Amino acid sequence: MAKVVLGVFDTKEQAEKAVQELRNRGFHKEISVLARDEKREGLEMETDSDSVMEGVTTGGVLGGLAGLVAGAGALAIPGIGPLIAAGPIAGLLSGAAAGGIAGGLIDWGIPEEEGRHYEEEVRKGKILVAVQSSGPRVDEAAQVLRQFGAHDVKTH
Repeated sequence: MAKVVLGVFDTKEQAEKAVQELRNRGFHKEISVLARDEKREGLEMETDSDSVMEGVTTGGVLGGLAGLVAGAGALAIPGIGPLIAAGPIAGLLSGAAAGGIAGGLIDWGIPEEEGRHYEEEVRKGKILVAVQSSGPRVDEAAQVLRQFGAHDVKTH
């Protein structure tokens, strides 16, 4: 059964290095990244997917991360603002926008209280990286996240 490993990074650079290492180790579609889009703060959210992708890849807060993770897109969550989400978490959150990040993470088996903690970290400008996997790969993903500076690393 698949599990999810979550970790919070204080900087984009740390997150980029961790994601690159995960990819080097064979993780690809399993990686999700979530961060505030500081560049779109206070702006109307684009609804045209081409415009959204252009914004994500040409100057969003994730920069190089958008190119490392499949399915990057922009969304807005009330009380948090504009976000950039990449990987499986993008679909998870787009369907649960009203419930916020914590509401979306419940679908991955993350307890609501813990989800609220991760939501608050993203609200503060930190970057959430999640990896879905199974067996010993879960521990390997957690090790990589910690190696590159993630804190609050938990497996569910």
